[in-house]
Amino acid sequence: MKNLKHTIGLIFLSLTLGTAFGYAPRNKEEINNSGIEKFLIDKKDKDNNTVKIALLLDTSNSMDGLINQAKAQLWDIVNQFSYAKCGNGHRPNLQIALYQYGNDGLSSREGYIQQVIGFSSDLDEISEKLFSLSTNGGEEYCGEVIQTSLRQLDWGKNPDNLKMIFIAGNEPFTQGKLNYRDAVTNAREKEIIVNTIFCGNYQQGINTDWKKGATLTGGEYMAIDHNKQIVHINTPYDDVIIKLNSKLNSTYISYGAMGSAKLELQARQDNNAMELEEAVAVKRAVSKSSGMYKNSSWDLIDASEEDEFDVSAIKKEALPKALRDKSKAELTSFIGEKKAERTRIQKEIQELNAKREIYINKHAQQEKGELENAMLNAIKRQAAGKSFKWD
Repeated sequence: MKNLKHTIGLIFLSLTLGTAFGYAPRNKEEINNSGIEKFLIDKKDKDNNTVKIALLLDTSNSMDGLINQAKAQLWDIVNQFSYAKCGNGHRPNLQIALYQYGNDGLSSREGYIQQVIGFSSDLDEISEKLFSLSTNGGEEYCGEVIQTSLRQLDWGKNPDNLKMIFIAGNEPFTQGKLNYRDAVTNAREKEIIVNTIFCGNYQQGINTDWKKGATLTGGEYMAIDHNKQIVHINTPYDDVIIKLNSKLNSTYISYGAMGSAKLELQARQDNNAMELEEAVAVKRAVSKSSGMYKNSSWDLIDASEEDEFDVSAIKKEALPKALRDKSKAELTSFIGEKKAERTRIQKEIQELNAKREIYINKHAQQEKGELENAMLNAIKRQAAGKSFKWD
C-alpha cells in the first residue's frame, strides 16, 4: 500500500509541476499516454483478479477416499488455474481455505467443525494441512459449517472476485440445528456461490437436499464416487520432470525467521506427493513450475520479483550463512543467476508437461479424478461470469 501511494503521488506531482510550468494534458489521448489511466486500470484489474475457494470436507467415517482424492487432485486444480486469465490478461491469484466437519475428534461445542487453514496462497502449507486430515465418526452439520466459513473467513467486498464454497459429504444436508437455507441465503447475499458434492448416489443426494443447497445460490450440485481408484497414466516424461524438480528446489534461497522451516516444508510436501503416487509428484512439480507457486515471504528469488524489494534492506542475519558476507552487488548478481536458472528449469518442465499431456490424451480417454472433475467443471462455468478465460 505504501508503494502504491508513493507511485500515485509521483504521478500527480509530475502533473502538478507540469501544469505549473505551462504544460497540461490537452485531451483524453494525452492523459492516457501519461500512464495514469493505464496504471489505475492495471491496478484495478489485479485487485479484481482473485479467486477464493473454501473447501469444506466431511472427515467422518467412510470419507477416507474423499480425503485421498483431495490430496492427489489439489495439484490438478492448481495447474488448471495456471492457464486462466482475467480482465486485461493477468493471471488470477488463487486463495484456498480448508475446513473439516463431522469428525468426533473435533469439539462438540464447535459443532464438530474446524478451520484447518484460512485463505492462503501458500500451496505447500495447504498440502500439509490436507495430509494432516484423518477420519473419525461424527455428526455432519452442513448448514453450520457453511455459516462458520462465512463468519470466520475474510471473503472481502470486491464484487469482481470469484468467491466459491465447495462442500463435500455423504449425510443429509439437513442435519444440525442451523437450517442450511439460512446459511446459503447468507452466502448468496455475500455473492458467494455454494457448490455441493454428494459422495454417493446422485438421486440420494437430491433426496437429502444436497441439490437444493447448491441451487439456492446459483451453484452446482454434483455426485461423485469418492472411493473410486483413479488410474494415473505413467508417461516417458515423468522421471525427467521429477529430476528437474530436484534441480528446481536448489534454486530456492530461504531467508527470514521462517525461511529454513519453509524450505523443509517444501521438501516434505514433495515426499508426501511421491509417497501418494509418482504421478501426483509430477503434477506437483508442474505446479511449482507455474506462476501459481509463489513464496516471496521466505524465498529470496520470489521476493526479488516484488515491486518493493530492496536487497540492501535485508538484514545479514536473515540470510543463509553462505550469503552473509556478500556485498550488495554480489548478492544482486547471485539472485539474478538463480532466477535465470529457475526460469530455465521451469520452462523445461512446462515443455515436458505439454508432451506429457499429449501422451496421456492418446493413451487414455479420461484421467481426471472424480473430485477434481466436479470442481473444475463448476469453476470454469462460474468463472465465465467474472470474465475469466482459459488458454
